[in-house]
Amino acid sequence: MLPLDVSAATVGYSAIVERRAIGLIGAIAPFNFPLNLVAHKLAPAFAVGNTVVLKPPPQAPVTSLLLADVLYECGLPREALSVIHCDVEVAQLLATDDRIAMLSFTGSSAVGWHLKAIAGRKRVALELGGNAAAIVLPDADLAWAAARCALGAFAQAGQVCIKVQRVYVDARVWDEFVPEFVKAAKALPAGDPHDRSTVLGPLIDDANAARVEAWIAEAKAAGANVLAGGSRRGRMVEATVLTDTTQAMKVESEEVFGPVVTVTRVSDLDDAIERTNRSRFGLQAGVFTHDLRAVSRAFERLDVGAVIANDYPTLRVDNFPYGGIKESGFGREGVTYAMDEMSELRTLVVKWT
Repeated sequence: MLPLDVSAATVGYSAIVERRAIGLIGAIAPFNFPLNLVAHKLAPAFAVGNTVVLKPPPQAPVTSLLLADVLYECGLPREALSVIHCDVEVAQLLATDDRIAMLSFTGSSAVGWHLKAIAGRKRVALELGGNAAAIVLPDADLAWAAARCALGAFAQAGQVCIKVQRVYVDARVWDEFVPEFVKAAKALPAGDPHDRSTVLGPLIDDANAARVEAWIAEAKAAGANVLAGGSRRGRMVEATVLTDTTQAMKVESEEVFGPVVTVTRVSDLDDAIERTNRSRFGLQAGVFTHDLRAVSRAFERLDVGAVIANDYPTLRVDNFPYGGIKESGFGREGVTYAMDEMSELRTLVVKWT
């Protein structure tokens, strides 16, 4: 309860402010983390008293059903969660049906913004794509930066929206960093994802493997230089490191969502920030440095939802606010922040005298 004695006119009043459930949440989840990213939607929705209609990804349909069974066994009322497998036309009803108070979508930018456009007046939270940049400055621990950028670029075959896609390296440490980075990329275990030691597995399907291969070939034809990888066998695409790329190439301007990274020489931090901000995406960025002034400048000027200092932009902690700007999204996840998105404030004012 808050006293409202901020002026003479409010003496004797107090206020109670509560958060209330907004109703039914429509949730659409992607394939790449079919348990974790579903939990990001269900947990905060239930915590504030909402119910959920969930559309799982068609590439990983069973995980959500198993999770729902666990929740039911733990006492969740069956009417609180409906898991619906459906095609795109039916899924669009989650955006257009007036009975749904909010749509929470994680997936591609094109689909997400289309759903927002047809959602009318309902609330929408979008967690969309990116082409995250990592900036390496001269005072960084270069071995650490190389290892982390390699892991961030190629783990899960790069099928992560905050994967390292662009690395901007200060010219003063280019000759030292790039060989270390290429070595780290080549050393990552690749192969069967059932093997716990595997870091780089296959892409989700043949079409995406072929797309990534085509984007690499397109970049090479336009003058890009391949320092590592570049080949495909079935759904396996090698960890691919490209230099001499330009903004006109898809590998730099679009979201690759595959095991491809571009490495570009920059003159200083300001040059790196300017190049990072050229993107139409703005999810997360990383800056490797021990200079707090550089960290502050990057945080102030980078057009992204989060800046990760002295680590890769692929870092996500579930209870931190997570989301992007520009074409990377709308709204925030992270448990308490998603709870705010999925609830509304109600205020009771009482006059006591």
